[in-house]
Amino acid sequence: MGFKHFNFFALLAGLSLLLVVHAQDQSGFISVACGLPANSSFTEKRTGINYISDATFIDSGIDNSISPDIRRYYQQQVWNLRSFPQGNRNCYTINVRRGTKYLIRANFLHGNYDGKGNLPQFDLYVGPNKWDTIEVVNSSDSVVKELIHVPSLNYIHVCLVNTGLGTPFLSAIEFRPLENATYVTQSGSLALFSRLDTGSKSNQGYRYGNDVYDRYWQPYIQFDWTDLNTSLTIDDSRNVYQPPSVVMSTAATPGNDSAPLEISWESDSATTEYYVYMHFAEVVELNANQSRSFNCTLNGNHWFGPIAPNYNKTITMFSPSALKVEAKYDFSIFKTEKSTLPPIINAIEIYTVKYLLQSDTYQGDVDAIAKIKSTYGIKRIWQGDPCAPKGYAWEGLNCSYDGDTPPRITSLNLSSSGLVGGISADISSLVMLQYLDLSNNNLIGPVPNFLSQLIHLSDLNLERNQLSGSIPAELIARSDNGLLSLSVGDNPNLCGSGSCKKKENNIVVPIVASLGGLLILSLIVAAIFLGLRRRKQQDKTKGIESNIQNVSLESTQRQFTYSELLKITNNFEMILGKGGFGIVYHGKIDDTQVAVKMLSPSSVQGFQQFQSEVKLLMMVHHRNLTTLVGYCYEGTNMGLIYEYMANGDLEAHLSGEKTNILNWEERIQIATDAAQGLEYLHHGCRPPICHRDVKPTNILLNEKFHAKLADFGLSKIFPTDGGTHVSTVVAGTPGYLDPEYYISNWLTEKSDVYSFGVVLLEIITSRPAIEKSNERTHISQWVSLMLAKGDIKSIVDARLRGNFNINSAWKAVEIAMTCVSTTSAKRPTMSQVVVELKESLTIELAYMKEGHEHETTDSIEMIDMNLTTDLTPLAR
Repeated sequence: MGFKHFNFFALLAGLSLLLVVHAQDQSGFISVACGLPANSSFTEKRTGINYISDATFIDSGIDNSISPDIRRYYQQQVWNLRSFPQGNRNCYTINVRRGTKYLIRANFLHGNYDGKGNLPQFDLYVGPNKWDTIEVVNSSDSVVKELIHVPSLNYIHVCLVNTGLGTPFLSAIEFRPLENATYVTQSGSLALFSRLDTGSKSNQGYRYGNDVYDRYWQPYIQFDWTDLNTSLTIDDSRNVYQPPSVVMSTAATPGNDSAPLEISWESDSATTEYYVYMHFAEVVELNANQSRSFNCTLNGNHWFGPIAPNYNKTITMFSPSALKVEAKYDFSIFKTEKSTLPPIINAIEIYTVKYLLQSDTYQGDVDAIAKIKSTYGIKRIWQGDPCAPKGYAWEGLNCSYDGDTPPRITSLNLSSSGLVGGISADISSLVMLQYLDLSNNNLIGPVPNFLSQLIHLSDLNLERNQLSGSIPAELIARSDNGLLSLSVGDNPNLCGSGSCKKKENNIVVPIVASLGGLLILSLIVAAIFLGLRRRKQQDKTKGIESNIQNVSLESTQRQFTYSELLKITNNFEMILGKGGFGIVYHGKIDDTQVAVKMLSPSSVQGFQQFQSEVKLLMMVHHRNLTTLVGYCYEGTNMGLIYEYMANGDLEAHLSGEKTNILNWEERIQIATDAAQGLEYLHHGCRPPICHRDVKPTNILLNEKFHAKLADFGLSKIFPTDGGTHVSTVVAGTPGYLDPEYYISNWLTEKSDVYSFGVVLLEIITSRPAIEKSNERTHISQWVSLMLAKGDIKSIVDARLRGNFNINSAWKAVEIAMTCVSTTSAKRPTMSQVVVELKESLTIELAYMKEGHEHETTDSIEMIDMNLTTDLTPLAR
């Protein structure tokens, strides 16, 4: 018989009938009753579990009590609750043992606490990842969610997110440590689907006192099953799962001895994965002429067996990996030919896989921002992970999001936050900080020198405070060289670097210093034009040299002499490519391959691009942007040294120059990599940066075909004054140039989106941006014509021979066509593009995985057939 998934925790009302249990070891248990008055605690009478108030775990929310007429049906830990009418996300911080496997349980009982019967729906998160949606349909029914999870940090955030459908609340949180050998998954965490005690007529909700792990066991009975039981204690000493004896002492067997036991359910969704754990123990002492052994099939295929459970001893059969995704799961347990007795089952647990893929924010940044919050007593709702998920980052923070890499804090705005005291030294730990605004507060003391050691800092606002003393010389130098936007006005006792002789000149000093610098620069320029024309290129070189020295590049990149470049490139033997700046050569530093970009002394345009690239690469760092290894400035010899990209540029692979044909997965991965690089430039940098020359030749591939954006010579930095565009001379490559930008000279981030859309169409089709025929058809026009026919296979590169998932391809084409909309307002942001491409990639990977599973069905069945051999000696 099949069973449907239902909320068996409504049976908690029956827990009031349980007898008081003897106290057991609660070591490692975390039991939190939400809404309980601060500093109070109690022991729940029916389970003996000790509960404490939630007041120390959260600093927001309102304490409430449920209706008395509902309270009498439930245990004491849910008599109160905490509601959260304020804030989009409110989080509990629970300290745990990192690496320990926990059963995490969240309990929600509305209990008509508000007297209005308003039943909400909201989201439940664990850390930065969505755990589940909580939908309350009856104020007197409890909703309980369980998750088996191994924390990677020494704390876990349990967060409630307001989705606009009512006020979130929480009744109780419970953490129960498990043996790490239990509930092992190949990946992901496990969410409870059902946990069933079969064959029991007395079970009214067994949990702690019976179960050492405090799992809830729901009774499950079928009308055509027969119940078996024993009064003896079932031995689970060799079984790591330790299902309670009271559960294992009862079993179900089919009413018809020749019939199988059947258990089935329909899948939650087309992608849900399941793990199943079946617990067996013989509860009948068999006679010499009796035997019980059985096999189990899943959807008609052998799953395990034969097994013969031992008398009064527990054995657990489980899936070593997630079950193959099916619309319905039908388990059939039937006796073997040699068995005289029908099969039995004592208990079953079913879990779904939860992939919690969003990384927590980098721990060093979390610790630093937590100390800053504590130091200044910041009153904002700063709870949970500071950066993730992206939509719920803390107010005043911006972060970088780089794929699987933990997010980093790149911007901190504490303007008008009532800060008092000195500038906190903990800010120095936010090493990726690009923007810092501490203006309009009551900060006192000096401007600390550690601010100049934040090498990525490009914008510092300290205006309208009570700071005093001298501004560190390093900050002024970076400001003078255009590497830092420094604002220090309205600090009466603050002066420039050096001695502060007169108070009234404090504000003027930095300005005079800057004007003096400009005057000197003007004189130098005049001298160049009047009498030093022949040294024009040398002076440009010195300008580059000055820029390099002023950002302390030596700390991150290595300086090379020209003679060393000759050795590295073997006298510039092998050319990798050419451009407006000059030539790129292959080289080697020790055993590491590099690419050396040399500036042509005669190229004015190349010199300008060279300067732009130097400045930008000093500011940006991302795994999908090419990495600067070193540099050379020696007279007219100027060069940049980059990491070597073994598979060259994307253009060569799409045009057929390379014999390797990129498969669909590789293409979507390359597109995703490039999109992530652009997303970082647009949204991870402050000020944001527009690449302006996105095209296949500027997308390089490493030995694993991971993509990185290159050539930032045309890149443009946007102002930080909130403007949405920059008016600039049109630059870019025909075919990839945003038509709106071309007409208006208004450059926006959507100009890059258009260029990327053209590149994505090239990746999909392997056709050039503009056909070289007389018609000069643009690729977007051609794709539009093919889309009208509704045949996706005619759009995707024919060399793939249809070896790709149709849905993945459709999604990729839709993304690309949206990107190349003639109106920028209709184009997505690069963040949206990244999300869509990742979905396309996920669809393709699932398609590939499914095909792989079909190819290896026989081996999987062999693994399942050997399952008992692996498990029986361990009595698991």
